[in-house]
Amino acid sequence: MSSHREAPQICTDPVADSTDVYAFVSPDNRNTVTLIANYVPLQLPSGGPNFYEFGNDVLYEIHIDNDGDGRADVTYQFRFDTKITNKNTFLYNTGPITSLTDRNWNRRQVYSVTRVAGRRSQRLASGLACPPCNIGPASTPNYRSLANQAIYNLQGGRKVFCGQRAEGFYVDLGAAFDLADLRPFRQLHAFGMKIFDGPGKPVNATDRLNVHTIAIQVPITDLIRSGNGKPKADDPRAVIGVWTSASRRRVRFSRLRENEDNTWAGPIWQVSRLGNPLFNEVIVPMARKDEWNSQRPSGDKEFAKYVANPELANLLPVLFPGVFPNLAKLNASKKPRADLLAVLLTGIPSGLIPGFQNYTGKTQADMLRLNTAIPPSAKPNPLGLLGGDLAGFPNGRRVADDVVAIELKAIAGATYALVDKDFTPDDAVQVLDDGVSADDVSSPYLNRFPYLGTPYDGYSNPSS
Repeated sequence: MSSHREAPQICTDPVADSTDVYAFVSPDNRNTVTLIANYVPLQLPSGGPNFYEFGNDVLYEIHIDNDGDGRADVTYQFRFDTKITNKNTFLYNTGPITSLTDRNWNRRQVYSVTRVAGRRSQRLASGLACPPCNIGPASTPNYRSLANQAIYNLQGGRKVFCGQRAEGFYVDLGAAFDLADLRPFRQLHAFGMKIFDGPGKPVNATDRLNVHTIAIQVPITDLIRSGNGKPKADDPRAVIGVWTSASRRRVRFSRLRENEDNTWAGPIWQVSRLGNPLFNEVIVPMARKDEWNSQRPSGDKEFAKYVANPELANLLPVLFPGVFPNLAKLNASKKPRADLLAVLLTGIPSGLIPGFQNYTGKTQADMLRLNTAIPPSAKPNPLGLLGGDLAGFPNGRRVADDVVAIELKAIAGATYALVDKDFTPDDAVQVLDDGVSADDVSSPYLNRFPYLGTPYDGYSNPSS
């Protein structure tokens, strides 16, 4: 969770595992959208001597659909290359690293950024440096300065950063996968009531772990369809769909000599993708998760049945007896969950939430939908739309949005009243949550690009 190790095959390929994707109008530059894609999940800060990095053999992409067909109209491509400067040491660094060109730094990565729109491909930059991993006070004594050196201003008012950041997604993983025995309500759980006599203290299982981040900030005009003037919030042209993917060549030729790298050939094969958080993790059955990872959003109609009748919605009344009677009746009615189909696969049309829409059309596609005409909130609510904040998830996704609580509440029936005025969500829906919040993230989010906090270092977090 959100999409960490969510499918059997991608579990074996962490450098291609897309863990989270974010898209939001930038608070530090409101004429731009910030797009963030995270990879390489659950990094122990002390994980040396071969510290974490992007894959040289992986094509990383952030896709934007601006006409509602579930296919990319604009794509930002990232390719990485690793260089070893001293082949006579096993060490990542042989002294303090104080700059991106420091000779003490032995293994470093550079990357290129390409924008593809239709048949036009434009190389925005190449040879850009990733910062090193955050090792500790002796090796990376001023890590914030190093990271800031790796933020690049590109042509056309764009900005980019690629490198290690603190994990910003928060969730009680231990409780979630222990038969959803959520600690705040564990005494109400079908099995927990036999073990516990009261609530427990939630645990943010992803705290003090790192990820590898691809972040790019671009003008809104880079993303939306051309037209007359800046679109308003009720204009379909203002809405974009966003997802990320990782792809590999299908054939690998292993190195023949010690000083040769492996080479890849054949067609590109997509091995990971991510739009809405938790979609593949919680909605798609295990037997189809790898298949889903290989598909484009335009083909998601075949997965719509899992959204219309989500397994977790049927489990909640069973796991928490008597707590969700209204949800149990809705499940028994076999009515398709039109609310979830809208939120996850088409966007929310006008008329359901005053002043809001992020509808992309009839094509069912799992994309993170963002209405670019809605400005950043002066007082962001982590519950996003459910908290009355039109700038939050599922209108795009900000780094601090509580997507676990939002999706738990939605699956339990919080959003069904939007499409059926006769339905009343259960009282428990108001407090349904795994109990952790943005306050449980130890490395604070930034109020500027690239927004995710300074990565944890291995010296200070040896047993994370």
